[in-house]
Amino acid sequence: MRKRINGRRRSWLYVATIFLILIDCFTRTIIVEACGPGRGASRRRGSHAKLTPLVFKQHVPNVSENTLGASGLTEGRIKRDDPRFKDLVPNYNQDITFKDEEGTGADRLMTQRCMEKLNTLAISVMNQWPGVKLRVTEGWDEEGYHASDSLHYEGRAVDITTSDRDRSKYGMLARLAVEAGFDWVYYESRAHIHCSVKSESSQAARKGGCFTGNSTVVVEGGEKRQLSDLKIGDRILTYEPNSGRQEYSEVIMFLDRDAESRRQFISLITKSTQLRVTPQHLVMRATIDGQVESVFAARISSGDQLMIRSSDGQLIPEKVLSTELVLDRGVFAPLTTSGTIVVDDVLASCYAVIESHSIAHAAFSPVRFFTHARETFLRLYTLVAHPISGWNRRTNITGKPQQGVHWYPSMLYRISFYILPESIMYN
Repeated sequence: MRKRINGRRRSWLYVATIFLILIDCFTRTIIVEACGPGRGASRRRGSHAKLTPLVFKQHVPNVSENTLGASGLTEGRIKRDDPRFKDLVPNYNQDITFKDEEGTGADRLMTQRCMEKLNTLAISVMNQWPGVKLRVTEGWDEEGYHASDSLHYEGRAVDITTSDRDRSKYGMLARLAVEAGFDWVYYESRAHIHCSVKSESSQAARKGGCFTGNSTVVVEGGEKRQLSDLKIGDRILTYEPNSGRQEYSEVIMFLDRDAESRRQFISLITKSTQLRVTPQHLVMRATIDGQVESVFAARISSGDQLMIRSSDGQLIPEKVLSTELVLDRGVFAPLTTSGTIVVDDVLASCYAVIESHSIAHAAFSPVRFFTHARETFLRLYTLVAHPISGWNRRTNITGKPQQGVHWYPSMLYRISFYILPESIMYN
C-alpha cells in the first residue's frame, strides 16, 4: 500500500512540474505537427568514450536494415512522377562532395531526415580530418542499380566515402555516421560505407501512439465499431484499473486522428486476435504474479501475455505467438475518461511515448476535469431550459474531431521530453 501511495505522489510530482512550466510553453508558441516534437528535439549526449571504428562488414545496430530497430520497412520505389517525389529534397551543402555520375543530380535527392543526418556527419568529418570533406557516391537511385528492396529507391540511403578516398579512414567514418544519428550504418565494402534512415511515416509513428482506422472497439450496447467511425462522446468498452472491472467510458478527445497518414505498425498476433499499434503505444502485459503492467508495444515479444477479452467477455491473459512490422493507412488514438481502451479485444492504454500509464493519466487530468465541467454546465443549462426532463437529457457535445495530433498531448510530450527520466521515455 505504501509503495502504491508513493507511486501516486511521484506521479503527481511529475504532473506538478509539467504544469509549472505550461505558461513558458505558451509564450514560446510550441508548434508540433506530428505525434510529439519536431525533428529538432533531441536529448543532449553525455560524454563519450573514445570512438571505436567499425570493422569491415560490421553494421550498427546489429539487426537487419529493414527491421524496427534499424531503418524499418521499405515503402516502395519513388519515381519522378510519384506523388512522394515532392517529399525528396535536394542537398546543396557545400561541405559535401557529390559524385553525381549520372549527371542528373539524383545523388543530391533524399528525405529530410537523411539530409539532416548527412549534414551533421559532414561537420563531424571536417572536425575529425581538417581539409577533408564527406563524399556521397550514391543517393537516390532512379536507374534500378540496387536490389528491389533497397532504400536508395526511396531517398533514405546514401553510400559515402571521404573526399580524399583514403580507405584507412572508412572504419572511423562509419563510426561518425553512427554518432551523427543514421538509423543503420554498414561497412558494406572496402570502397564505401552504407547509411540509411527511417521513413518519415516511421518517425511520425515514433512520436505518438495510435491504432489503425479499421481496428474495432465495443460501443455501449455491445456493437463493434471501427475507430475510423468513432466520435467524441461515444461510450466504449474500457477497463478501470482501480476497481479491476470492465466498464463503458466516454471518448473525450482524439490524441491523434488522421485517416490518410501511412505509418509503420507492430502487429501483435495471438491465437484469438491481432492488434496493430504503433511501437511506442502502451499495451497491457500480464506479469508472472498475475498483475498487469503497461509497456511499449515495441517491447512485446513472442511468449509475452496480453490481456485479451474472451468470448464470454472476461479479460484473460493470452500468449503472443508472433510480432511483425507492417505498413498501414490511417491513425486513430481516442482518449477515454478511464485512460484505457479495449481494441480488437486487446486491453491497451490510451497513452504513448512515456512508459508509465499512471503518469500519463495524471497529466491528462485537466482534460478530464474540463470535460466534466463542460458536461455539468451544459446539463445545468439544459435543466433551466427544460426543468422537467433537463437533468436526465444527454447533452450533445460531440463536436468535430481535429485532424492530426491534438495540441495538448503535443505540448505535454515536448515538456516531458526534457524533464522526465530517460528510462521512461521512448528513444
